[in-house]
Amino acid sequence: MSVVSFAYYPGCSAKGSSADYERSTRTVCGLLDICLEELPGWNCCGSTPAHAVDTELSAALCVRNLDIAAQCGAKTVLTPCPSCLSNLRHAGRRMATPEFRARVNELLDAPAAETLPEVTSVMQGIARQYDKAALTARVKKPLTGLRLGAYYGCLMSRPADLMDFGDPENPTLMEEMLTACGAEVVDFPLKTSCCGASFGIPERPMTARNSAKILDLAVNMGLDALVVACPLCQMNLDLRQKQAAKSAGTTFDLPVPYFTQLLGLALGAPTDQLGLDKLCVSLDGLLKKAEGGQQCG
Repeated sequence: MSVVSFAYYPGCSAKGSSADYERSTRTVCGLLDICLEELPGWNCCGSTPAHAVDTELSAALCVRNLDIAAQCGAKTVLTPCPSCLSNLRHAGRRMATPEFRARVNELLDAPAAETLPEVTSVMQGIARQYDKAALTARVKKPLTGLRLGAYYGCLMSRPADLMDFGDPENPTLMEEMLTACGAEVVDFPLKTSCCGASFGIPERPMTARNSAKILDLAVNMGLDALVVACPLCQMNLDLRQKQAAKSAGTTFDLPVPYFTQLLGLALGAPTDQLGLDKLCVSLDGLLKKAEGGQQCG
């Protein structure tokens, strides 16, 4: 397959708290001949705080990035973060309203391009290039023997008409990808439940309860790992796993990797290119189990 290029918006977390997501995303895309061209001079999309305070300012932050992509001639922008994806899509849609566009343009250095590029997730970008069979054909180290659950969180598929990610209550794209890599992927009933998201700081007890409920179900279902695609979800379920366990009066030791980290393993990427050392709950046991069950792909 020839190399295909996409404009790429990494988002702020990629340069800090989710550096492992960023590294594994770039590694996987490289192995799949997908070139990610990072937008020059991109800025924060505003995440949760900005749109909670000022929707027009939040939109202006997002539109500036979309305008950069438009000036670069991009038709599609990929981003790994569901929060960034949601904000960028909301902003792009609202710019269709002339009055709103006029107010946002006043906040920018220059009026935004009339036509702004579409934005989609890295997961969907990969799926556009590789169906299940094509992805399986690229697998070098199958995830045979691993029992996994896919956890999307509350933003990736909602609101349905905006995010366009299949059934908002039962998305299945991550399951299809992990199954293509040889894993056993079970139907996880809480796959779109909220882990607490950005309330991990102002409402820590609530986030701990939400996360504990998700982790407890995953453990009771006998999962080897709960696989995620969101930096906030990963932080709450991995970094704050002990807080969740304390709130539930139990202990957890469940790996919570990004889907790109597992895809990278299946595609034969060296572990040091996937940021596995950044995970709080080690993948060592999972790696040994996968190696024990591997067959030639």
